[in-house]
Amino acid sequence: MALKVLYFASLREALGTAAESFQLPAGIATVGALRAHLEARGDAWAALGTTRNLRAAVNQRIVGPDACVADGDEVAFFPPVTGG
Repeated sequence: MALKVLYFASLREALGTAAESFQLPAGIATVGALRAHLEARGDAWAALGTTRNLRAAVNQRIVGPDACVADGDEVAFFPPVTGG
């Protein structure tokens, strides 16, 4: 399953990348499982597990960790942001 994953704000800075495309391993079918898979990469990727209130979107719609992901989806992860 091919996915495009986007990273925003401080998460993008911590990971050193704004986006990546890759083939998702079998058995990963939800946003929560994808997050855990990415976090398991270790080092800076651990930020996906430690960032409080991390939000996710699938195809530009805010979703929870149980949301399904499908071939061709765009998944975005972003921490809470503040602004003025």
